[in-house]
Amino acid sequence: MTAIACSALALFSISTATPMQDAKAQAGSSFESYLQQVRQKALQDGVRAETLDQVLPGLTYNPRVIELDQSQPGGSMDSAIPPFAPYQRRHITAVRIDNGKAAYRRLIAKLIDVERETGVPGPIIMAIYGKETNYGSYMGDFDIPRSLATLAYEGRRRSLFEPELLAVLKLIDKGVPQSALKGSWAGAMGMPQFLPSVYLRLAKDGSGDGYADIWNSEYDAVASIANYFVNSGWRRDEPWGIAVNVPSSLDRTAIASKIVPTRCPRVFGRHSQWKSMAEWRAIGVVPATGKSLDSDMMATLLEPDGPGNRAYLLTGNYRVILDYNCSNFYGLAVGLLADEIRS
Repeated sequence: MTAIACSALALFSISTATPMQDAKAQAGSSFESYLQQVRQKALQDGVRAETLDQVLPGLTYNPRVIELDQSQPGGSMDSAIPPFAPYQRRHITAVRIDNGKAAYRRLIAKLIDVERETGVPGPIIMAIYGKETNYGSYMGDFDIPRSLATLAYEGRRRSLFEPELLAVLKLIDKGVPQSALKGSWAGAMGMPQFLPSVYLRLAKDGSGDGYADIWNSEYDAVASIANYFVNSGWRRDEPWGIAVNVPSSLDRTAIASKIVPTRCPRVFGRHSQWKSMAEWRAIGVVPATGKSLDSDMMATLLEPDGPGNRAYLLTGNYRVILDYNCSNFYGLAVGLLADEIRS
């Protein structure tokens, strides 16, 4: 075949490719080019070339991950906030409570040791465990390096996901088996659903074998959750909050917070000013049950379903729960589930 004939055949092959095939080929090429950029950054961060040569060539683009990411609800400050009560019924079920109590009993010796060391109560740890992975029964089955590479490459939130991709490469470089790295489509892993960067900073070996195996060891998961809370400022012997009754005469404009939150404004914007328990009692906000908080303990008021419905006074430790997941519904569900597990 002549050179001209070969060229003509090549042109014919290109011209008959479908637009979808061309797009896929271009995407694949661009994805591989992006991974080469990641490789250089990882090398600069100290990841060994052998590790990168083992991991990066096997990664492929996962369109399903992008579909899931783009389908996440946004929500603005002006959009309607749904009521908490239905969420509470769905997430604090009798089954979840019973399973939490069983897990608490199973791990009680370890939880006592962890609380003694860190001040984080066992029921709070169990509530996080239950909320995140239903006590380890479902941790996700997405390939973490592939998901993070896809999300970082797509670019919409590269500033979030590229550091996590670099972190998971470091994690593999430190000896965590790549085969163990399964989790959510967004990169959260193991029983506590840690992102790779969080694992590198805060995962703890709770079993004494030298490896923080948050995928298979409940002892390691428990110790790691507690360490996360300590790092976020958990205060020993301070409850997360308490249900309260609010008088119909309460002037809510007088207690509205004057601080404009820079972090999670949609969440913290619903909280009142900070007042001591003595100050709350003085204006008629009192515990709904026999429980109470110390008179000098500071708390904010949250009425998740509006005036006339169940309200809560929330301490600084509630803010620590929000550091795990910045959602009032999440924070309340963890606190209330912990109370049920403790009872």
